Amino acid sequence: MSQTKTAGRVIVTGGASGIGLAVAKAFLESGAQVGIVDKVFDDALAGYGNRVHTRVADVSDETEIAGAINELSTAMGGVDTVVASAGIDGELGTSIGDVTTADFRRVLEVNVLGVFHAVKHSLPHMVEEEHASVTIIGSDSGFVSAPGMLAYNASKGALVQLTRALSFELYAQHGIRVNSVCPSIVDTPMARRGLGVESFEDVPYPVNTAEDVARSVLFLSSHQSRAINGVNLLSDFGFSARSSFPA
Repeated sequence: MSQTKTAGRVIVTGGASGIGLAVAKAFLESGAQVGIVDKVFDDALAGYGNRVHTRVADVSDETEIAGAINELSTAMGGVDTVVASAGIDGELGTSIGDVTTADFRRVLEVNVLGVFHAVKHSLPHMVEEEHASVTIIGSDSGFVSAPGMLAYNASKGALVQLTRALSFELYAQHGIRVNSVCPSIVDTPMARRGLGVESFEDVPYPVNTAEDVARSVLFLSSHQSRAINGVNLLSDFGFSARSSFPA
């Protein structure tokens, strides 16, 4: 069996930290060129030389993200894969009476509109590619819920259906596949801040690493998964399969 062939020119939104950073590193290790869109950068990818291209943009701002994608496509000579990873968690632990409209709106703007913007403005650069694909970073929160996560749950639920809708439309028109990876808790700086923990070492439940998610993204972006389209891939150790029956 041949090795999994990954894409050569990749755009990762939110690629400067957390899951996005792990995804960017995985593609770089595979030999790809990677364009990263984020709001703040450090030197985490300095060792990869001229195969890393960065642009500062807010994914919720259509003008900013469109400009960043155009510039990255020019720098890399095209785009064949998009990974939409940028996201925020909002007011975690806040009940409905205390959730602000402004924060609820901001979560939807980044987590849902940000994905829409990334796909919309990458599409003109991807339509001529033979094995183009989009992978969205969703969450098990698109399928199950927990108290104090209203905006986040709503945004990730929207991504489940957006993945399905995009997969049908883009594959029918352009042969571009669209899938999402939906992990349960991932050990990232955002998750630690949101849950108020310094470490997940001793928690009584399994936790994804960012690298776990990146490996799934790499597979879904490769030609080896060419028949997989419209899938919201749960990466939750099977927890969502449990019955609620009290036995």
